[in-house]
Amino acid sequence: MHGALRRGRPYLFSGGIYLLISLSIWSRLWSSHPTSTTTSGYGDHSLVAWFLAWPAYAISHGLNPLYSTDLFYPKGLNMLSNVGMLGIGVPLAPVTWAFGPIATLKVALTLAPVLSALGMFVLLRRWVTWVPAAFVGGLLYGFSPFVLSSLTLSHLMLGLVAIPPLVAAALDELLIRQRARPIRVGVLLGVLVALEFFISTEVLVLTLIVASVALILVVGYAALYRPAVLRDHAHYAVVGLSAGVVTAVALLGYFVWFALAGPAHLSGPIWPGSHLAQSGSNLADFFTPAGIVHPSPVHIGVELLNGYSGTNFSPQYFGVGLFAVAVGGMIVWRRDRRLLLFAAIGVVSTVLSLGVSKNTLLPWQLMANLPEFENVIPGRFVLIIFLCLAVMLGLIVDHTYGAVRRWDDAKQERSQDLSASGQPRRRSTFPGPLAAALVATIALLPIATYLAQAVPVAAQPVVLPQWFRTAAPRLSAGQVLLVLPMPGLIESPLTWQVVGGMHYATVDGAGPESVLSRAGSERKGQAVIAEDSTTYGVELIGPDDVAAVRQSLDEWGVTVVVISAQAPSGFERVTSVPLSVALMTAATGQRPIEQLGDWVWSGVRHSPPPRVSTAASAKRCVRGVGSSSSSIERMVSCILGDANGSAGARGEQGNR
Repeated sequence: MHGALRRGRPYLFSGGIYLLISLSIWSRLWSSHPTSTTTSGYGDHSLVAWFLAWPAYAISHGLNPLYSTDLFYPKGLNMLSNVGMLGIGVPLAPVTWAFGPIATLKVALTLAPVLSALGMFVLLRRWVTWVPAAFVGGLLYGFSPFVLSSLTLSHLMLGLVAIPPLVAAALDELLIRQRARPIRVGVLLGVLVALEFFISTEVLVLTLIVASVALILVVGYAALYRPAVLRDHAHYAVVGLSAGVVTAVALLGYFVWFALAGPAHLSGPIWPGSHLAQSGSNLADFFTPAGIVHPSPVHIGVELLNGYSGTNFSPQYFGVGLFAVAVGGMIVWRRDRRLLLFAAIGVVSTVLSLGVSKNTLLPWQLMANLPEFENVIPGRFVLIIFLCLAVMLGLIVDHTYGAVRRWDDAKQERSQDLSASGQPRRRSTFPGPLAAALVATIALLPIATYLAQAVPVAAQPVVLPQWFRTAAPRLSAGQVLLVLPMPGLIESPLTWQVVGGMHYATVDGAGPESVLSRAGSERKGQAVIAEDSTTYGVELIGPDDVAAVRQSLDEWGVTVVVISAQAPSGFERVTSVPLSVALMTAATGQRPIEQLGDWVWSGVRHSPPPRVSTAASAKRCVRGVGSSSSSIERMVSCILGDANGSAGARGEQGNR
C-alpha cells in the first residue's frame, strides 16, 4: 500500500498543480454563479452544452443516448455522426443531474487541460528519471495554445486530448519495451481507441494516421539497422496489436455502424462546399503570435446581434524558443532515438497540417478525397505537433538535468574531496535543476507570455429570456417548437432549451445537420425563415415564400412558433421583429400572442391556410411598422385582412 502511494505521489502532486493552473485560467467562471456562468451562451458553446445535457436527460428518461429527436424534429440527430462527445457527457451525467448543463460545461472545461497534461505526464514518466521534466512536458501539451483556444470556443472534442499520449505509451510498450503481457497491453490500446471514438472521431483519425507513420518509421529503422531486434520483437508486437484491433472492433463495431448508417446519419462531406482540405496551418503563425480577440459583439450579416464570442487566439503558436530548444536538444542528444522519432513525426505532421494547396502538391492531397478523411481539417495536425514537441521538451529537460548533474559531480570529484577539517564537502544540488529550469523557461516563456494576454478567460452569465424561463416549462407534453432566430443559423435557442429542462422538441438544431442541402422538402421554407431572421427587407413575405414556410411548418410538425424579441444581452435576436412576426402571421394564418415580451403562435398544426394575397399587400402592411407592441398588433391585423388594422397600418406609414 505504501509502495503504491509512493509511486502515485508524483501523479497526484502534478495533477494538483495542473488543476490549480486550470482553475486560475477559468477563475472568472468559478468566481461567479456556479451553475449559470460560462464562456458564452451562443454559437458552438450552445451546441456543446446541448451535447453534454442530452446523455444525462436520455439516461434519466430511458431514451437512447445515441439518437435524439429533440433537435431536428422529426428526423432527429445522430449523436455519433456528429461530435456528440458521449465520452464526456455520460461520465459527467451526475453533474448534469445535480447542477445542470452549464455547470457540466464548466467542469469539463476545467478538467480537460488537466487530464490532457496528465496523459502526457504518464507517457513521459516512462522515459524520464526526473519528475519535473515530465511535468514540464505535460504542462506544454495540456495547456498549449491549441488546447486552450479550443476550450475557449467550448470545443471539448479538441480540448480534451488525454488519449493520444496514452496511445503512444501503449505502442511504446508493444513495439519497444515489451515488459507487460502483450494481450493485456493490446486490450488497453483497444479500450483507449474506443474512448477516443466517443470523445472525438476527428482526433481519433489524426491519432491513427500518426500512429501508422510511427509504426512505419520504427519498423523501417529496425529492418535497416537492427534486424535481429526486429525478429525478437515481432511476435510480441503482432500479438499485442492484434489484441488491440480485436478489442476495438468488438467495442466499436455497432457504434461505427450507427454513426455511418444509423438513423439520421450523415454521409459525404460534412460541410458541403466548405473545402476543409484547404483549412491548413500557416507556418508563419508558428513563430509570430496572432492578436488576442477578446469578447465583443459580433456581426452576423448586416446586423449587430449582441453575440458574445468569448476569448479567441491562435491555436498554432509555438514560439521561437520551443523550436530552438527542440532543435538544439536533438543535435546535442542525437543518439536518443526517441528524440529523432518524435522529431520525424513532428515534421510529417507539420507537412500534413498544411492541407491542400492550389499551387503545390502536398501529401494531404492524396487523402483529402477519401471517405471520412474528407471531413478532417488538416490544420488540426497542430495537436500532434504539440504532442511531439512536448515529448521532446520533456526528454531534453531530463537530459539537461542529468548531464549538468553528472558534470557537477565530476567537477566535485576532481576538486578536493575533504574540507580542511577532514569532513566530506557537501555536494551542490542546484546546478542540474537550474539548468533544466532555464531550458524549460526558454521553451515556454514565449507561449506563456502570449497566453497571459487571454487569461483569466472571460465569462458570461447565461440568462434565459423570460418566456423560456417561465412559460416553456409549463408547455404540455409533445410540443414541437420553431424558435426564431432559427438555431441552425444562430444557436442561442439551444442553450434556452437545455437550461430550461428539455420540455419540448425543436425542428432545427445546429452543426452540419442544419446545412440547407440536407433539409429535404423543407429547404425552401427553411431558407426563407433564415433570411427573414437576418434582413430588414420586406421582399420575403410574398405568397410563394409564405406558402413555402407553411409547407415546412406542416412537414416539421410544428405546434408552437416563438419569436424571441426579449433575448438577453449577449444572445442573438432576429434582426427585425416586425418582419419575422409578419412572416409567421402570414404562414400560420393566425394572430400571435405577446407573452412575456415574446411573440407566440400556439396550435400551429390546426392553423388556417396561410394569408397573403400579393407581395404588394405584404409590403403595404409591413413597411414603416415600428417595434412597439401596438404597431406590431396593427400590422398583424393588416396581414390577417382586418380593414381597420390595415387602415391603422397605412395611417402609421403616413405619419412616418
